[in-house]
Amino acid sequence: MSNQQPAVTFEEIRALVRNLPGPDLEAGTAALQRERQLTKPAGSLGRLEEIAQWMATWQGQHPAEARRPRVAVFAGNHGVAARGVSAYPAEVTVQMVANFQNGGAAVNQLCEVADADLRVYELDLDNPTADFTQGPAMGEEECCRTMAYGMMAVEMGVQLLSLGEMGIANSTSAAALCLALFGGEAADWTGRGTGIDDEGLARKIAAVEAGVAANPQAKDDPFEALRCLGGYEFAAIAGAILAARVARVPVLLDGFACTAAAAVLYKADRRALDHCMVAHRSVEPGHTRLMQAIGKEPLLDLGMRLGEGSGAALAINIVKSAVACHAGMATFAEAGVSTQG
Repeated sequence: MSNQQPAVTFEEIRALVRNLPGPDLEAGTAALQRERQLTKPAGSLGRLEEIAQWMATWQGQHPAEARRPRVAVFAGNHGVAARGVSAYPAEVTVQMVANFQNGGAAVNQLCEVADADLRVYELDLDNPTADFTQGPAMGEEECCRTMAYGMMAVEMGVQLLSLGEMGIANSTSAAALCLALFGGEAADWTGRGTGIDDEGLARKIAAVEAGVAANPQAKDDPFEALRCLGGYEFAAIAGAILAARVARVPVLLDGFACTAAAAVLYKADRRALDHCMVAHRSVEPGHTRLMQAIGKEPLLDLGMRLGEGSGAALAINIVKSAVACHAGMATFAEAGVSTQG
């Protein structure tokens, strides 16, 4: 990550959230009208119909297109990893980024199947965030600069953006973020992540509790929650989501950590994630609770908990299928098929 990102403040981010473009109702209505004429019983394609209309509404065009999808994976390291909250050491983040770059990870295979452009963004991996059990993970300038960097993932021509992350201990960060944003108990949001044992889970829950206790300002403002309890990849994801909204690019969110980053924006404005869908339900128990809190239903539920954008990459083909059916199917009139009545 370059240190030359433009200086941005939370006040500027809040102003951007207040002025996000809304849905293109004309394109959405056109999609709805075409859907009613296609050669099938009404509602028979289930959520594929919803997806086609959602794509048109947020791309601002009808019919929507999904020929140029991008998968953006942001990788960051967390100071709280030193507290033994993961089954793997922090250096695995660097090793997995190399695996992505060499084409050896699950997300590489899924992107190839989906014909998606994979971009991996390293976020100062040699310098993790501060241990949030002792105070804020990031300063405001650091957090805002990383959000601005994440915005750069949204380039001209991208028609669908799938977001994911890599970072040892980021499910701990996600749990702490959710506890600050939505309340409850630390145990409600904390799961086994990479597969920790009972002792590891107890350490993880204690770290989540300690993090929220050490950063009381996180409960009062979602961007303070992001700064104090999130990580670089969380900030970058939030930035990418905002840039996608401005550029009229629909977004697929991956699992627990990715959705937790997005939830910061939801708490700032309940409409801020209307251009986003959650790609899949993670096995991480906090993810189901989080989706309920932000009013989202996942597209897939396959028992996955890998991260690295894998669920969001997999869901691209669902979106492509929805768009293809909507644009390519004949209408009753074109096919000479009789309607009911």
